[in-house]
Amino acid sequence: MRLTTRTNLAARVLMACAANPDRLIRTAEIAGICNSSAHHVAVVVQRLHAEGYLSTLRGRSGGLRLARQADQVSIGAVFRLFEADIPFAECFDTENNTCPLTETCRLRGYVQRAVEAFYHELDMVTLEDLVRGNCGLIDLLAMQPEPPARCIAESARQ
Repeated sequence: MRLTTRTNLAARVLMACAANPDRLIRTAEIAGICNSSAHHVAVVVQRLHAEGYLSTLRGRSGGLRLARQADQVSIGAVFRLFEADIPFAECFDTENNTCPLTETCRLRGYVQRAVEAFYHELDMVTLEDLVRGNCGLIDLLAMQPEPPARCIAESARQ
């Protein structure tokens, strides 16, 4: 099984927003941190916004942020959003299936159950599960890094 780039980017965008809950994030910032093109990230952001996962603000001081609490974002639902229109195998594509085995093949049923099990597992994972307490991820996705220790010490003296 292999996820599409769009699904992977959707997870990255949502994690970046969850890691930076107190600010609007620009698409270009996410593209830079996630090693992707701004165009690809923008396409994913547009879909996540249309489905109510993100809120966006246009303009010079615009950006995006989560439209839902991180514990209300099901990773399984997000993955389905981006993967549902892509058949897992030819025999799952009702319009373009040319496999002569479809009517008698038992493999299709096993694969269908495996795909359902995959989504079932992801349905139990929320965005909060991916981000909460994940210091390494937070450090990688932080759009406002912590000030150097000397800055913290100096501001404490004032």
